[in-house]
Formats: sequence, structure tokens, C-alpha cells
Amino acid sequence: MMRWAKEWVAPLGLAVIISFSFNTYVAQGMKVPTGSMLPTIQLDDKVFVEKMVVLTDFKFGDIVVFYPPLKGEEDKRYIKRLIGLPGDTIEVKDGVLYRNGEKVDEPYVKEPMKYQFGPVQVPEGKYLFLGDNRNDSMDSHLWPTPFVDKSKLVGKALFRYYPFDQIGEIK
Repeated sequence: MMRWAKEWVAPLGLAVIISFSFNTYVAQGMKVPTGSMLPTIQLDDKVFVEKMVVLTDFKFGDIVVFYPPLKGEEDKRYIKRLIGLPGDTIEVKDGVLYRNGEKVDEPYVKEPMKYQFGPVQVPEGKYLFLGDNRNDSMDSHLWPTPFVDKSKLVGKALFRYYPFDQIGEIK
């Protein structure tokens, strides 16, 4: 027994440390808890999220996991589409999204928006998110403070790994 312990404790300990570090700082699998991203991501899909936020160049249209600025929801992870970058002006009117005064083509949106929002300018160090299922998504347009601080970003969803018939890059 002592011989086994001497041979295996160190490698197993190292494997646990590497796994924990990878899961905490590099990437992690996550289950999507709501239908707010329909039709792009289905309820209960499992996605691979890269978590190296400091090295990530977030762009308009990215699908991002973050902690929302909502009382009682601060520990829950949300997944939404990045709509507003720092300095952008965002507005929703007549069922259409406008970014910096220009109409945005959004083929991933389930149906036209049935609400008005903005115009709002995204402050420095903050982001604005909307679900693809815009009329049934608890997102920036409904929050008292519509902006998410960069420190609350978990990472970018890159890849769906379940269900198996839907495996692939998320766009």
C-alpha cells in the first residue's frame, strides 16, 4: 500500500491541480439554463466557454457568459449576445436594433423586437447584452442598470458539445 501511495499520490495530486486550474482560468463546459438564446442555443445545450477574459478580444455579436447586474442574480451565470461595446450607442425601435445609428442585420434573432429601448451609450469598461430570443429574454433592455462590468464577464462561448447531433462552433 505504501509503495502504491508513493507512486500515485503525486501524479494524482498534480492531475487534480491542473484540472482545477484549467477549469477555473482557461475553459469550462456549461449547461444553458434558459431559452433566451433560441434559436441559436437551445435550452439545456452544453457549451464550451473559454475563460481567459484578459486575453479575449470581445467583438459585437460574440456570445458571452457573465454575471448580471441584478439583485439576487449576482451569482447566476447568464449567456447572451454582445450587442454594445464601450462607447457604442444602442437603440431598439420599430423592431430593429441600431448600433451607432446604423441598422444591424441580425439573422440569428427569432422574431422582431416588440419593445423600444434606448438610445443608451455604453460606458467605458462596460458591455450591453441581449438574448437572441429578444421578446422572451431577461437581458439588458429589462435591467435597471443595462450594463455589465468587464469584471463580471466569465468568457466567450465558442463551441456546443451537446447534444451530439448539434456539435460545432456557435455563431
